[in-house]
Amino acid sequence: MPASVRYDDVEVGTEIGPERYPIHRLTLVKYCGASGDFNVIHWNERIAKQAGLPDVIAHGMLTMAEAARLVTDWVGDPGAVVEYGVRFAKPVVVPDDDEGVEVVVAGRVAEKLGDKQAVIELAATSGGIDVLAKARAVVQLA
Repeated sequence: MPASVRYDDVEVGTEIGPERYPIHRLTLVKYCGASGDFNVIHWNERIAKQAGLPDVIAHGMLTMAEAARLVTDWVGDPGAVVEYGVRFAKPVVVPDDDEGVEVVVAGRVAEKLGDKQAVIELAATSGGIDVLAKARAVVQLA
């Protein structure tokens, strides 16, 4: 499925999102199974706190995936992502309640490159705290 966003229709400064992605303890259990990452800090509150964390935390790769989802949903094709990288700034703490937590992701077209590529800068927060830093994707546009 080719990218649906046309290079000529995109301007530097174009805003993408924000989108809100809920994360609950059940989300973490499902991600453990899907990823094979069963580190106890992602599902056991006692162990997470013994490790110095405030509570159970989401997998960094899950947080990273939610940020990438904003980009792939916008561009219309996961295969259009040419490069993607982030730095983890803070963990996403997931309380043991019915509400869980939200990761809010927003993006902005920071630069247009040759070959119909664009650089997307991303911001991801949880509870108003930046959870990703230097989040950036390069996408191939139509």
